[in-house]
Amino acid sequence: MLSPIQWKDGVLAVLDQTELPWHEVWLSFREWEGVAEAIRSMRVRGAPLIGIAAAYGLVLSVWHLPQDRDPEAPFRTAFAGLARTRPTAVNLFRALERMHDVFRRQRGLEGLREALLAEAERIHHEEVEACRTMGSLGADLLPSAAKVVTICNTGALATGGYGTALGVVRAAWEVGKLSLVYLLETRPRLQGARLTAWELLQEGISFRLVVDSAIGWLFATEPIDAVLVGADHIARNGDTANKIGTYTLAALAVRHRVPFYVVAPTSTIDPRLPAGSGIPIEERDESEVISPYGMRFAPEGARAWNPAFDVTPAELITAIVTERGVLWPPYGESIGGLFE
Repeated sequence: MLSPIQWKDGVLAVLDQTELPWHEVWLSFREWEGVAEAIRSMRVRGAPLIGIAAAYGLVLSVWHLPQDRDPEAPFRTAFAGLARTRPTAVNLFRALERMHDVFRRQRGLEGLREALLAEAERIHHEEVEACRTMGSLGADLLPSAAKVVTICNTGALATGGYGTALGVVRAAWEVGKLSLVYLLETRPRLQGARLTAWELLQEGISFRLVVDSAIGWLFATEPIDAVLVGADHIARNGDTANKIGTYTLAALAVRHRVPFYVVAPTSTIDPRLPAGSGIPIEERDESEVISPYGMRFAPEGARAWNPAFDVTPAELITAIVTERGVLWPPYGESIGGLFE
């Protein structure tokens, strides 16, 4: 299974996802600033992977310090810098909080280095294992010979290994329950067309790429058994922030009576946030819409609005698949019970 992030001897290597599928380019970092830039520029992306990368970034903030250097100021500077990279993905803040807890408990630079690395590796391992569990639980929800729809990239590239919604696809394919995946392009950055298609091709999973604006007609004309999506931030009431276009997909799924499943680890759930109206929605540079990947389509002088995420109301979500079980409505109760 592909792992897009690797730690070795004080160096963090990440697969540059802006270069896929054309080139497989690995970036190496010895400083946390490079990790922060990779997250901000979406060279590293996907809520679980962002959290993993940020954790390793905090390890780098102290790893190469001289033995007589006080690590507090470098660590706190890195913590603040990494926290500013992607405001919507709650996994980022969950991972930073866990690393900060370790920092507070440690004394001595050598012990701090080892403790921070152990926690970052634990976060990485937990995310991958959570994906495998969710894959199995989600596959159990699908009928035989299922045809499913997904959006964005929720596979190994987004999670450190296996995937969330794409983990369900993998698990269902492995046991012979899946016949076809309809994959939305996911404009403007085309994570579906570039990244998910690349992952599925490598594993020989059958799929068809679909223009985002064609999804309504697909529901109207083809039998669809389920929609599988990931998440970047889930509120206590079940409202879910995910890649822009997910809300539209959910509304169409409800209209056509197709089950809509969110697949996300518990690290993506924010039980302290009552509802989705409190989720910060990142707005990215308009150039991603006007001239994606340097190819200008809009005329000079055109302006664009470019929210990276939208929020799907809980009432449109059939169930939320987590590594600790499948959550059903009412989500206030099922999510609350999970954390209590």
